[in-house]
Amino acid sequence: MRIEAVDLFYLAMPAITTEADGSQDALLVRVAAGGHVAWGECEASPLVSIAAFVCPMSHGVCRPVGASVLGETLDGPADIARIAARVEYDSMDLLQAPHMFSGVEMALWDLLGKARGEPVWRLLGYDASHKKVPYASMLFGDTPVDTLRHARDARANGFGAAKFGWGPIGRGDARADAEHFVAAREGLGPDAVLLVDVGQIWGEDVEAAAARLPALEAAQATWLEEPFHSSALESYQALSRRSTKVRMAGGEGAHNFSMARHLIDYGGVGFIQIDTGRIGGIGPAKRVADYAVARGVTFVNHTFTSHLALSASLQPFAGLQDHRICEFPFAPKSLSLDITRNHLQRDANGEIAAPDAPGLGIDVDPQGLREYLVDVDIRVGGKLLYATPASL
Repeated sequence: MRIEAVDLFYLAMPAITTEADGSQDALLVRVAAGGHVAWGECEASPLVSIAAFVCPMSHGVCRPVGASVLGETLDGPADIARIAARVEYDSMDLLQAPHMFSGVEMALWDLLGKARGEPVWRLLGYDASHKKVPYASMLFGDTPVDTLRHARDARANGFGAAKFGWGPIGRGDARADAEHFVAAREGLGPDAVLLVDVGQIWGEDVEAAAARLPALEAAQATWLEEPFHSSALESYQALSRRSTKVRMAGGEGAHNFSMARHLIDYGGVGFIQIDTGRIGGIGPAKRVADYAVARGVTFVNHTFTSHLALSASLQPFAGLQDHRICEFPFAPKSLSLDITRNHLQRDANGEIAAPDAPGLGIDVDPQGLREYLVDVDIRVGGKLLYATPASL
């Protein structure tokens, strides 16, 4: 098969807020080859990512992503790896390239799976797609009372695990943050898994983060996610040595395998969280999963958008029976639900698994896309480089 077309669709809610909610917009990628059509999703600024696909070449290693993809042969996993390597080299100075190619790479796996009638996880070498325990992924409330209510909602919806992120944490003092941790634990009950994500709020400040450890330990939090910048490896390592009860988690900011490996080897994280929409797609995420297994670190997916992205995020560790916990967007914006016809449903035990269906097993709904489609064109020197596709 030859990659005949790559179409990009910029979707957005009617109003975008400063809320740390990645489901407010999306960039979907449609790839056509050999009579098959497949989809992927980028986890990045849609307009900037589109520009990375179509921008004029600046020099030999700052080329548009599209130049490495269109017209290429796609007959097996080795071709996906070959195209990825070309993008990595020819677009090494185009910093948005990994994010842009992530959506393309997802779609290539989806397409190959559809062509072969196999789920992506089987193409990755797994024999089975094991059940995962989804945690309800949500934001901290503005007040501890709000956080308590969110936690109770998660339990009422059958979740035995929940992650609270961002919100006011780190913007006040440690005592104020502790009130939120207590509220989250109270709302979840004594037996549920509590996870905390602070969105890099402390930069490299180990002492500020360490001041929250006693309250996190008292609340029996399993992990503290992204206390620092993704590259602040010394800070991660230092904090990881301050508590034996609360492990460090991170990795969603990894744009390549090496960044994830460094968090494991030098950052001391106990949980490595990889977003297939950022790291370059499913292939490099699988490589991280393999490395995590070898290092005794737990692999966890990162995703906060659609069920297309959720399915893609599950594929790299679908076959890892002992790596059980997975992120599950609990209350996303309507966009992330409306753009696909089907969703990953929890079973009677509250668990989910990567679909046992060709490709990613998720069907994009063209009608759902139309409601959120943003009309864009990009011109340089009067030449049209991109226009919102006319056909869905």
